[in-house]
Amino acid sequence: MDADKRSQKLKRLMVVQRHLEKLAEYDLADATRQRAEIADSLSSTRDAITSFEEVHRPFARNYADRLQRLNTQDQQLQHLQRSHELRVLKERTKGDRLEERMKDAATLEDRKTEDDAVYDLIDLTMMLATPASSKLDGS
Repeated sequence: MDADKRSQKLKRLMVVQRHLEKLAEYDLADATRQRAEIADSLSSTRDAITSFEEVHRPFARNYADRLQRLNTQDQQLQHLQRSHELRVLKERTKGDRLEERMKDAATLEDRKTEDDAVYDLIDLTMMLATPASSKLDGS
């Protein structure tokens, strides 16, 4: 029998794949967090632009530039977030497939073990059923 069964190899691959899936989820969470921070900054910048307070009027141009930069960053992060979502989905699908294959391999290995046990039992029964004297006469 193999020292490393196929199901064990697939299990190790599945564990690595699940780890890759977790890393992709962390990247997605980070992109989502960054987008939330930018949304807060956009909101506060819009509030400052539309404010009637005198202190904000001299900075209106700066606020407009900041608003433009934040919108650009938000669009970039939106694309990045989408790519991370696709990566998470891809990694999860790979992990699910590996898990399925691992279960199938384990089932086949169990079945082979059971079959071998039955064959061994049949061989043992055949050996016990044959009298020792008939072995000597047949030679």
